[in-house]
Amino acid sequence: MQVASWLPRVELPFAAPSRPELLQPAAPEVPVAAAPPVAVPASEPAPPSRPEPPAERPKIEVPRPSVMPRSGKADAAAEAEPPVAAKPVAAPPPRFALQLLRAGDCALLVELPTGEPLQGRDPAYLLLKDLLRAAGLPDSPQLVGEPVRWPLLARGSMDQGPQAALDYVQSFIAARLEEQQPCICLWLVGLPAIRFAGDADAEAYNRELQIDGLGAAWALPGLELLMDEPVRKAELWQAMRRVRQRWLATS
Repeated sequence: MQVASWLPRVELPFAAPSRPELLQPAAPEVPVAAAPPVAVPASEPAPPSRPEPPAERPKIEVPRPSVMPRSGKADAAAEAEPPVAAKPVAAPPPRFALQLLRAGDCALLVELPTGEPLQGRDPAYLLLKDLLRAAGLPDSPQLVGEPVRWPLLARGSMDQGPQAALDYVQSFIAARLEEQQPCICLWLVGLPAIRFAGDADAEAYNRELQIDGLGAAWALPGLELLMDEPVRKAELWQAMRRVRQRWLATS
């Protein structure tokens, strides 16, 4: 009951006498003011530790050649010198084999795909005989000189490029034709014959050309090409009907 002390209202029989201080009224309790709380300063957070920088690598000094300052005269001389032009690269020598033939009033420069002379039973030679008969010329052409095989030399410093081949073939044909009767028309059969005797390309197929020193010429596809692509024969026949008037008019 939370009772610290109590006093009886009447005297109790056989009770011990009461103490006088207990009979005095109790002094009122004075409230004690509570002390204000003391603010405790919070401890400052420690600054974050920074990572230590990595140790610097030792620099290795590479010795460089000392550059001497150029004098004004040297700079002027260098500017006055013209730049050295690069030497042109020589073109590789072309490779081909050609045979010069004679059939009536026409000469024929024929490509030899294998490098060997045409044989009587070769399909290419049989096709050539058919073309000559269709043109109204003898179908047994005669050989004129040895085949022209290029390059002439396997080794050596002589120029054997395309221009040298063109000059050689044209001079060879001119020299051989001077030894015979005048030629009315020169057949150029095959791309190497057109390129290195007529100075033309495949666009000249079935067309007439005028060559300085050699006269009139007629460009034809190669015999191997005509056999591989028979569709070209129709265009060739149309061109032949127009060109053959050159030699038929004199026969």
